[in-house]
Amino acid sequence: MQKINRNVVLALLSLTSLVFLLFQLCYYKFYLSQKNGAAFSKARGRQSGQDSTRWHVVRKFLGLISSHNIPVYLIDPLILGLVDKDIEQIRSSPDGPSPECKYFCAPRDFTTFALLDKTWKHDVGLFRTAEKMGFQWLKIINKDPRLDGMDDLSGMEIPLHYIFKLASHAIHLVVFYERSGNFLWHGPLRLKQHMDRKFVPFRKLHFGRYPGAYEKPELLLVSIDDLKVQIPKNPSSFLEEMSHSRFLECRYREARAFFQLYPDDASVDAVEFRKKAKSLLHLAALTLNNLGVKFWLSSGTCLGWYRQCNVIPHSKDVDLGIFIRDYKADIIPAFQKAGLPLKHKFGKVEDSLELSFQGKDDVKLDIFFFYEEDDHIWNGGTQAKSGKKFKYLFPKFTLCWTEFVELKVHVPCETLQYVEANYGPEWKVPVKTWDWKSSPFNVQDNGVWPIDEWDNVIQIY
Repeated sequence: MQKINRNVVLALLSLTSLVFLLFQLCYYKFYLSQKNGAAFSKARGRQSGQDSTRWHVVRKFLGLISSHNIPVYLIDPLILGLVDKDIEQIRSSPDGPSPECKYFCAPRDFTTFALLDKTWKHDVGLFRTAEKMGFQWLKIINKDPRLDGMDDLSGMEIPLHYIFKLASHAIHLVVFYERSGNFLWHGPLRLKQHMDRKFVPFRKLHFGRYPGAYEKPELLLVSIDDLKVQIPKNPSSFLEEMSHSRFLECRYREARAFFQLYPDDASVDAVEFRKKAKSLLHLAALTLNNLGVKFWLSSGTCLGWYRQCNVIPHSKDVDLGIFIRDYKADIIPAFQKAGLPLKHKFGKVEDSLELSFQGKDDVKLDIFFFYEEDDHIWNGGTQAKSGKKFKYLFPKFTLCWTEFVELKVHVPCETLQYVEANYGPEWKVPVKTWDWKSSPFNVQDNGVWPIDEWDNVIQIY
């Protein structure tokens, strides 16, 4: 047998290894990378591999939901912020502003979309298809607060969030539900004990830390980075809404316990007053919203919402708060045009302003204006016959949305501190005799109006 040339063997082995390596590279590029969502689009050729992966995952997700006729729209704050800068160009160009991947390739861990619950029947076929496309997915469910009430606290569970993960990127799909106040609501993202907390970095999610409330958006179909996608027609307005979207549920469980101690007044007069108060609150909200004036439930109306999820029947009025910085001279004529004559005007814009409008059948609307100091917030009061001034001090607070008497309305996020400031630690105990000059826990004397100002600061109609 001829002696085998060692160099020839080494050359053959090297050639074989090189061929095998080339085969593996081709296999990855043309099969595995497409399967796992890392293929490069020709249009994305100038981007890095990681950037292209983000774009490709979004493309596959949009293909997934399109194949099941599920309408979603983009609510990702990072991408909408970039889009908003170019919104006019994007609107005017059906093919998008540039072939360069500028938006969906931006560095981020997630891309966030919204889904209206009523537009989809939660078909399990979607998830089977997602798995075939290489997606891993996670569903987060919780109780439906729309089913909670004084008679039933069971609340069946509903899907609130979906996470679809592919390669190194994830899609966060937030499910929005319609509420009786004619607005959209999404729930919090709370993981069950058995769920994998390392599935994605949940703390980085933009939606889900708190429930949120939004107006129904008008949508616009645009092309972004060669992908057709729906976005809010006014991205900047949506982003502003998002920054103040936190929602608080009425505390039905605590309200139920309250009524076990203090049975609700179900008399004809109480039922009739609540009906009138609801109508007055809806009219006030419509009037102020049309003016663009932010307001919240204050005083007894806020206490009724927080303590018993309803209007306090013996309160005999509706109380709202407005920051003095949001005051507009149009407020008085707007309410008068709405059929609510001015009953009294106390104070002035610079100090202790308070307005009262007369509703139907002796149900009045009181609007208190709040002034912000370095370490507290206050509103004023005036005694008409003496000119005495009073001040009511509150700790600083922010505003959250809630649903009250079928209305989306603001309340102080720090509601307990707000209520305790006004009504003291015994706020849970009903009080039917109330003197606004001495009963509030936070009232202080604030001097006397000069007599020469009375004609301006004490006006009764």
